[in-house]
Amino acid sequence: MRKKKVLIVILLMIVGFAVLGGWYVYHLAFAPNTAFEDDEFHVYVKTGSSFEEVIEQVSPLIHEIHSFRIIAEKKGYDNNIKPGHFILKKGMSNNDIVSALRGRNIPVRIRFNNQERLEDLAGHIAKQLEADSISLIETMRNQEFLKNNGLSQENALSLYIPNTYEFYWNTSAKGFRDRMKKENDRFWTEERLKKAAHLNLTKEEVVTLASIVQKETAMVDERNRVAGVYLNRLRKGMLLQADPTVIYAIKKHDNNFNQIIKRVLYKDLEINSPYNTYMYAGLPPGPITMPDISSIDAVLNAENHEYLFFVADVDRFGYHKFSKTLAQHNVYKAAYVRWLNSQNLRR
Repeated sequence: MRKKKVLIVILLMIVGFAVLGGWYVYHLAFAPNTAFEDDEFHVYVKTGSSFEEVIEQVSPLIHEIHSFRIIAEKKGYDNNIKPGHFILKKGMSNNDIVSALRGRNIPVRIRFNNQERLEDLAGHIAKQLEADSISLIETMRNQEFLKNNGLSQENALSLYIPNTYEFYWNTSAKGFRDRMKKENDRFWTEERLKKAAHLNLTKEEVVTLASIVQKETAMVDERNRVAGVYLNRLRKGMLLQADPTVIYAIKKHDNNFNQIIKRVLYKDLEINSPYNTYMYAGLPPGPITMPDISSIDAVLNAENHEYLFFVADVDRFGYHKFSKTLAQHNVYKAAYVRWLNSQNLRR
């Protein structure tokens, strides 16, 4: 009888240990273990990250990092780190977290527009993808790539069509550049290319002119008319005399693209730069900013008119007054200069 009681006690202990062991394993694997308050948290695992680096990265997000380590090792995640963008949801267990980190690399949406230089674009993209700005700018300026695609250092910015795109976060600098080349090819449809040819412009020249239009007016409904003025000037062999190109020339000369220039002075028109369209005929060597698609299409679908001049309209801020003759233009210009002086805008 005594032996029977001992056996029962031993069996109960075994069952108890089994239950406790099962509960412990369940707790390790399936109990909620997140430490963040938001509904979800975005994790970006860098290419080449070690298991310890991932542990360090997710430590602030997890209550019991030791239990996470155990489950991650049991599931073999420590030897199979996957780079990319992953989403952890509030209340996830260690098992869920490991599954998420080695699961689908979730694409990110990146946006860019109106960058004035490749350096600016590279810096902007580096904030949204894993690739750093140095590798991006080096890849964008790669001489062999530019030559193979009929581009130069001056007009390379025209390759990048501003929009919103989906990328894997760990896309390389080369991967970004090559994808943008494909997007550029997709943008320049046969119809757009025909319109550019009809204007006797290459697609890069269209973008350069569009960049001037972009800087001249923020009013999308006016861009076709502004584009028409510059096309009329090009056809007549007139100087474009676009103030935004002079501003760009000043910034480039000073190597300071952060300065704000609200007014172009007569002395500025003497700056010797191929971007100074008061001094040099035709289009500048490349775009002075990254134009919106609306500005590119405004050039391709420019308004057919006889205007050769325009100046800011002080009665309708943001818009311009257009003239066919210099005499009429000078009347409008005088009103604009008086307004500038009344606002004490010296620069």
